[in-house]
Amino acid sequence: MMKSEIMSWPVTLAILVLAFGSLVAAGLPLLLTLAGLAASAGSLVLIGHLFPVSVWAMNFAMMFALALGIDYALFLVVRFRAARARGRTDAVAETMDTAGKAVLLSGATVLVSLSAVMLVPSPAFRSMAGGIMLAVLFVLAATLTLLPAALGRLGHRVDALALPRLNAGPHRSARFAAWGERLWRHPLRYGAGALVVLVALAAPVLGLRTAMPSITVVPEDSSARAGYAAVQRAFGPGAPGTLQILLPAQTGREAGTEAGTGTGALDVARAAARVAATPGIAGVLPAQPAADGSGWSMLQAVPAVDPSSPDLARTVDTLRADLPQEALVGGAAVENLDLQHLLTAKTPLVIGVVMALGFLLLLVALRAALISALGTAAGLLSTGAAFGVARLVFQDGHGAGVLGFAPQGFLDGWAPVFFFAMIFAIAMDYTVFLLASAKEHYERAGDPREAMVGALAHSGRVIFAAAGVMVAVFFTFALSGPLPPKEMGIVLGVAVLLDATLVRLVLLPVMLRLAGTAAWHTPAWLDRVLPRISFSHD
Repeated sequence: MMKSEIMSWPVTLAILVLAFGSLVAAGLPLLLTLAGLAASAGSLVLIGHLFPVSVWAMNFAMMFALALGIDYALFLVVRFRAARARGRTDAVAETMDTAGKAVLLSGATVLVSLSAVMLVPSPAFRSMAGGIMLAVLFVLAATLTLLPAALGRLGHRVDALALPRLNAGPHRSARFAAWGERLWRHPLRYGAGALVVLVALAAPVLGLRTAMPSITVVPEDSSARAGYAAVQRAFGPGAPGTLQILLPAQTGREAGTEAGTGTGALDVARAAARVAATPGIAGVLPAQPAADGSGWSMLQAVPAVDPSSPDLARTVDTLRADLPQEALVGGAAVENLDLQHLLTAKTPLVIGVVMALGFLLLLVALRAALISALGTAAGLLSTGAAFGVARLVFQDGHGAGVLGFAPQGFLDGWAPVFFFAMIFAIAMDYTVFLLASAKEHYERAGDPREAMVGALAHSGRVIFAAAGVMVAVFFTFALSGPLPPKEMGIVLGVAVLLDATLVRLVLLPVMLRLAGTAAWHTPAWLDRVLPRISFSHD
């Protein structure tokens, strides 16, 4: 993971230099992001002394906050340079009054999306989501405080050490303006093409399987995997996933006997016999009484299948149905199964909450119900396409040799909940940038065409550069050894790539074109309820 983190910095700097054409302007986002990351890393270390924190919390927080922080800083620096180029003496005020509002709204959307993961009652997942949210908060604070102060201090020197051939030019991009005009003339042609590609990539989701990680997530040359294989060779495939079954001295319920009629020893013996006769159990070790005299006894049962096999779930369900009600069936493998069931049950709730809160935030900011709903729904397309690609890569194994991993035959069980919240947060990030710029132009001109074309001309290049940074960061993490960060890097990298290129730069502008003035209509009753937020600066 440290190798991936180190690799991501020079790649990110190279992309920023290409985007800005100035070493000073390119270095500002990195420096400000580094300040936020340092604060969040220190906070996570302190929190780890008070509460249990997942081993992945720090790595995932670093990866996500690095990409997002550079996005935010990039948006502000580009707006500041444009204001300076127009000779504005209040360039910092204009930047914060326009791009600053968009960044704040985007950060709130990201935090709200990730907060939905807290609905899963698992300390590991809550600590991972909490770590990312903490990193986003610090990066957002640095972007909205330190960065404006640095820009105000630098002034025209923000363009120092410029590279002439890479000079980014004016804020309004002629290429993206021409692209906007083309979309305005042929919306159905380009919109339908983007939609077909996204739906085709999302189709494999229908066959997606999820389960908790198996031993294959560990590199083959590690001692843990070698020991795992040695145990299986000596004691059977299910030995690493030995089940732990706790039985009270008096079970209170026995199959074929009346409750409470047997002695504690007899109850345990009968339960052991029942466990040994259960299909899928290869053997049962003698019962061990509790040393504290509580009356509990523990049976250890060895399954006949590998702990990651789907057949183990049926065996556990049979044991829980046949054993006395007071019996407890546990162990590391069962813990994974229970967590998988919990995640599956909570996934629809998390998805619904994320989408509902995302829509409400867009509605408050844009005061336009139609385009807020369309922008929220469009995020599902890139999310579905990313998970479709994940199924092809990590479940079916396409490209596994290039990426250096052994496919498990499924996607890790925490991916749908966790990755959906993260992908949707990133998708809404670009949605806010584009639609905030569109609303700014619509407020000034009152023309739907100028709103769409102007938004692409002024924010298209920023979105494209920011997406390049995110994709580079996520894909460098896909090169790390463990499988979980590979999954996160590939899924998030593909999602950003598709969302920025096909959804935000094609499909969403086409929606603006087809909706016309209706995209910005605010019903009278809604107008009375919502606050007035303007993205233009007078």
